[in-house]
Amino acid sequence: MKRVVSVSIGSSKRDHRFELEVLGERILLERIGTDGDIQRAREILAELDGKVDAIGLGGISFYLYAAGRRYALRDALRLVAHVKQTPVVDGSGIKATLETQLPGALAAATGQELRGRSCLMVNAVERYALAQALVEAGCRMTFGDLIFSFGLPLPLHSLRSIDVLGRLLLPLIVHLPFKMLYPTGKEQEKEVESLATRYLAAAEILAGDYHYIHRHMPRDLRGKSIITNTVTAEDRAILKERGATWLATASPDFAGRSFATNVLDALIVAVSGRPPEELTAADYFTYATRLGIKPRVERLNP
Repeated sequence: MKRVVSVSIGSSKRDHRFELEVLGERILLERIGTDGDIQRAREILAELDGKVDAIGLGGISFYLYAAGRRYALRDALRLVAHVKQTPVVDGSGIKATLETQLPGALAAATGQELRGRSCLMVNAVERYALAQALVEAGCRMTFGDLIFSFGLPLPLHSLRSIDVLGRLLLPLIVHLPFKMLYPTGKEQEKEVESLATRYLAAAEILAGDYHYIHRHMPRDLRGKSIITNTVTAEDRAILKERGATWLATASPDFAGRSFATNVLDALIVAVSGRPPEELTAADYFTYATRLGIKPRVERLNP
């Protein structure tokens, strides 16, 4: 049996194990959260190195993207610097490929074009390919990078503005402690009414990282569509209760939840038996098809 483990600096309440059979072999998928404890995550990664087939790194990304360049997050690279044998991925392979299909899948499921609809993307530099896909679909975009990461009332409305600011700020931002940029551990469980909440309330489509969306989520989501990932059964119940109409994710339903992109990325790496740096976009689409991984759109409310 192959084993794929996601080590996350997020909340341990979202831990999950799931065994599946694909392409004639059994695979165990597992998530281990460390509640924001970076040192504990480092220890678990060291324990797993050489003992599992692939590792997903959750709750933090290796890179942020803008203007055709990627900028390495110092804390993320330090976290895995001692892992030498087992391949480690952060979900960027899935974000650059399968997630780009989500706007089209949502439009097909709803029977409505996205052109002209207002969309708030919580963080474009972390999911740049999805941001591009939403722009290409014709959405009226608001990018919340400065709002959600820094609490600044500065909405952006074009990828050009993301690129300009990215070139200026990302070389500095990637050296900041990651906890300054993103909720980790128990902070992911809290809901905070803030400036960001008002921007979420104003948009028809909410897109991007679910932890950002959940942390600042308005009470009334009636008529809204959510494009995200890493959604548990409890998360879906909250979205449904608050009136959200549609939920689109890149992950199949694994025992009541969609695993994070880093888990899907690690699953493809494990099944392929190849180093992640050798896998092309075409490879990701090919393996995703063989594994039955495709965009999933669910109607939560009429």
